[in-house]
Amino acid sequence: MSFLAKSKGEVTYKDLTGFHKWFLIILISMGSSIIYTPMYLKNVFYDPLMQGLGCTNADLGAMVSFYGIAAVIFYLPSGVLADKFRMRTLATWGFIGTAILTFVYATLPSVTMCYVLFGGMGITSILIWWGTRFKVIRLCCEEDEYPTKIGISYSIYGAVGLIIGLINAAIVAAIPIPSAGIQAVLIFLGVIIALLGILSYIFMPDFKGEINKDAKGFSVADAVEAVKTPGVIWACLAYFCVYTVYQGATYTTPYLTSLGTDSNLVNVVGLIRTYGIGLLAGPALGVIAARIKSTKTIMGCLVLALVILGVFIVLPQDPGMAIIAVCLVVVFGFATYGAFSIGSSPLSELGIPMRIFGTAAGLLSVIGFCPDIFIHTWYGGMIDASGDAAYNMIFAIEAVFAIAGVFFLFMCLRTVKKHLAAK
Repeated sequence: MSFLAKSKGEVTYKDLTGFHKWFLIILISMGSSIIYTPMYLKNVFYDPLMQGLGCTNADLGAMVSFYGIAAVIFYLPSGVLADKFRMRTLATWGFIGTAILTFVYATLPSVTMCYVLFGGMGITSILIWWGTRFKVIRLCCEEDEYPTKIGISYSIYGAVGLIIGLINAAIVAAIPIPSAGIQAVLIFLGVIIALLGILSYIFMPDFKGEINKDAKGFSVADAVEAVKTPGVIWACLAYFCVYTVYQGATYTTPYLTSLGTDSNLVNVVGLIRTYGIGLLAGPALGVIAARIKSTKTIMGCLVLALVILGVFIVLPQDPGMAIIAVCLVVVFGFATYGAFSIGSSPLSELGIPMRIFGTAAGLLSVIGFCPDIFIHTWYGGMIDASGDAAYNMIFAIEAVFAIAGVFFLFMCLRTVKKHLAAK
C-alpha cells in the first residue's frame, strides 16, 4: 500500500505500515514543539526580542499573556473542530497558517501589530491545530497503547525542542545584530512549520471514524456528552493540578540561583530539566502506564513530587545545600515532566467514543492549561514581594496542588475500574 495519504482512502491504524504510523506520531510530536516556539521566543531570547521589537518588558509579557488568554478560549472549540474535520485538513492549515503569521512576525512589526499576530496564532495554532495533538496519536494505536505512545510523543517533543533551541541559539550567536538574529530565527521557524504543513497534507490519511459524518456544524450536545462521560471531569481537574505542579517546576531555576549556585550550572540544570529529562521520562513512564494504568502512574509521580517539595521546604537556604538542591531539582523535573507527558492518558481509559474524543481532549486542555493565565503572575508577584522567602511559599502551594491531584486521580481511577468491569 502506498505511503501517500491520497492513495489510501479511509483507513484505520491497522491499515498503515509501522513506519507510516510512527511517521505520523513523529510529525505531530515535532509539530507540538515547533509550532509554539515563535509565541514563546521570549523564554529564551528575552533581551534580543525586546530590542528587536522596540518594546518594554510589560509589552512583551502582555503579548504572551494575550496569546495565553486566546489559547484558553480556543482549547474547547479546537476539540470540537477535531471531531468535525479531518486531521489532515486541520494539521495542514494549522501549520501553514502559523507559518505565514511567523513570517510576518519576522518583520518585527509594531507592538499593536504583534497583538494582532498573537491573536491570529491563537486561531491557527490552537483553534485549528491543537485538536490534532492528542487525536492523531490516538488514531494511530489501540486504546491500551495510548499511554506508551503519548509518552514517547512527549519524548520526541523534548528532543525536538532541545535541537531547535540549540539551532536558534547558534543563529542568534552567529549574527552580531540582535534584531537581525531574531529575524533569522523567525524565518527559520516559519520555514520548518510550513514544511510540517506540507508533510501533513501529503502523508496524513483520512481515518475511519475520525469524524461524525451525520453531524452538521458544531454541536453543544457533543460537549455536553463529553462532560457527562464518567470520569472526564476528574481527569480534567487532575490535569489542572498536574500542569500547575509542572509549571511550578520552572521556579526551581531562580531557586537554585538564590542558593548561590554557579550560574553556568543553573543554566545546564535548567536545560536538562526542560528538555533532557523528557527524553527519558516520557517513554519510561509511558511503558509503566501501559502496565499499571496511567492514573496510577501519574499518582506515583505526584507523590514523588510531593516528597521532594517537602524536602525543599525544610532544606536550609544555604550555598552548602546547592548540590543537594540540584539533584532534587533533576528528580523533581523527572516526576513533573513524566506526569505531564502522560497527563492526557486517563481519557483513553474512560471509554470515550472516538467521535467525541477531540471534544473531550479540548475540555481537558481548556481546564488543564488554565494555570497559564495566573500561575506565573502569582508566583512572580510573590518573589517580587518577599524575595527568597517566597520559594518556600511557592513549594507549599505546589504541594497542595499535588495532594489535590492525587485525590482527583483516585476518583478517576474508580471510574476507570468501573469501565473495565463493564467491558
